[in-house]
Amino acid sequence: MQLARREFRRGPGRRLRSAGITTTKVLLAAILAGFLLEIVAGGPNALQDPSGRTLIRLGALQPFLIAHGQYWRLLTAIFLHAGLLHIAFNAYALWIFGTAMEDALGRSRFLLVLFVTGFLASATSYAFGPVEAVGVGASGAIFGVFGAFIAYNYRRRHLALAAANLRWAMMMILLNAVLAIGFAGIDWRAHVGGLASGFAAGYAAEGFGPPRQRALVRVAGFAALVAIGVLLVVWRTGQVQALPEFERGVAFFSS
Repeated sequence: MQLARREFRRGPGRRLRSAGITTTKVLLAAILAGFLLEIVAGGPNALQDPSGRTLIRLGALQPFLIAHGQYWRLLTAIFLHAGLLHIAFNAYALWIFGTAMEDALGRSRFLLVLFVTGFLASATSYAFGPVEAVGVGASGAIFGVFGAFIAYNYRRRHLALAAANLRWAMMMILLNAVLAIGFAGIDWRAHVGGLASGFAAGYAAEGFGPPRQRALVRVAGFAALVAIGVLLVVWRTGQVQALPEFERGVAFFSS
């Protein structure tokens, strides 16, 4: 009973003290730096509607170019954004969920969750999105952290605070589903890939069983998620390379 009360007081989703440097703050600075680079490269228009050419030059996700061997775009796209509103929304979401999950999991596991699910989100967008798309944004990785937040609270659903967090999370998912239907520019594939892999990563990050088993579960879980992402990328690359317009697409988006 004392253990339950102590965990309730600590609670899932509690915030870090704002003093000092945290990983979440460093990540926020990184995406802000990426946005400032967009403004330098694309001019004031980048504040509202950065050009696709500028975003591609800086590392946006583009299927023809990824299939041509530029696989680093699956990660660099996370640090680019399509305008001020886009980065503001993602920065706020990263602050809320990043702070909560860094506090809950610790710096190393939080970073694993963010980058592994960010990769899975990009891989899902690449695998199932249109080949002519240009994709940017941290939202896939943030949905991954959100998925881990859901997993963390689900494991503690017997606690009042965790149950409340789960109800709030379900409302957020419904809201984002409505937004995805209403706005064609939202990459719902990346969101779904990030959310699903985030839930799995949240379970893997905590593991289960005795300490040694927990460590094995973490390693096996994250390795499996990365393997799934790699398989998606390999499968999609073969598809894109087989398209008759492949060389023309590479030339167009490289110019």
